[in-house]
Amino acid sequence: MLQMISLSAMRIFEAAARLGTFRAAAEELNLSPSAVSHAIVRLERDLGVALFERTTRRVSLTLAGQTLLNHASNAFEELRRGVEQISSNKAQLLRLHCAPSFAAQVLSPRLPQFLKENPGIEVRVAASTNYARFVDGLFDADVVYGEPLNREDLIVIPLSEEIVSPLCAPEVALQIKSPRDLLHQPLIRSDLKRIQWIDWFEANDLGPPPPPSMSFDRSFLAVDAAVNGLGVALESDVLARRELENGKLVRPLHRICRDNRYIGHYLAYPKSGSQRRLARAFADWLTRQCQPAGTGSG
Repeated sequence: MLQMISLSAMRIFEAAARLGTFRAAAEELNLSPSAVSHAIVRLERDLGVALFERTTRRVSLTLAGQTLLNHASNAFEELRRGVEQISSNKAQLLRLHCAPSFAAQVLSPRLPQFLKENPGIEVRVAASTNYARFVDGLFDADVVYGEPLNREDLIVIPLSEEIVSPLCAPEVALQIKSPRDLLHQPLIRSDLKRIQWIDWFEANDLGPPPPPSMSFDRSFLAVDAAVNGLGVALESDVLARRELENGKLVRPLHRICRDNRYIGHYLAYPKSGSQRRLARAFADWLTRQCQPAGTGSG
């Protein structure tokens, strides 16, 4: 039976089933709606089963059609991954997964320098809060927030120590002379950060903090809010280094308060694999970039 089914017919079916109309599938595949319709009819005839219920404006999948779509989607995804794997080896493609705020605040501004130092390498970056699954071959290295739990087959490199302290715009800092002045300032919360305002207040014997005025699920959004003068963010000097260096943010209490210090980000890559050499080169470069200002090339 499988020998009777053409790959092009399955591709047309998958697009039509996913998009819900033959016209949309035709536009995506650069075919005529008539060609799509005829291909589906031939596929249904070859399979001996109806895949779509047709109405005037739309088509909907039958139970058989839904079953076939599930398998077809998985098959085309696996095919895409296979093509990507063999083409990436040829094109010197380094596929990076990265924590979103690190990608926006640290990696993106520095990537042009990496590409300049490593001509011929192409870099593709995907950002999410999940850890990369190296077993499916989609990524070659991962910058994660928090130490990876499953390290057996990975090389894990801690990046620089981060200082987490109150940060704000210079005009806001004029109103902050002592730690207790924070009780009267809008506090900005980073929801996913391991160190929160309650930790900083406890470290400085201030009791419980007031409720935050605003919360963000990404540190780079909290940093941006602080730059715009919306309040005081409790953030990492690594994630906010660019804003601290250009003067858009300052640390109003760094001389008189105890700040929290920790290793927040780690770089991980497989101990074996076709792109291990590229991952190692990237790891060496990123480690240098993450050194404290004044101690390296960062």
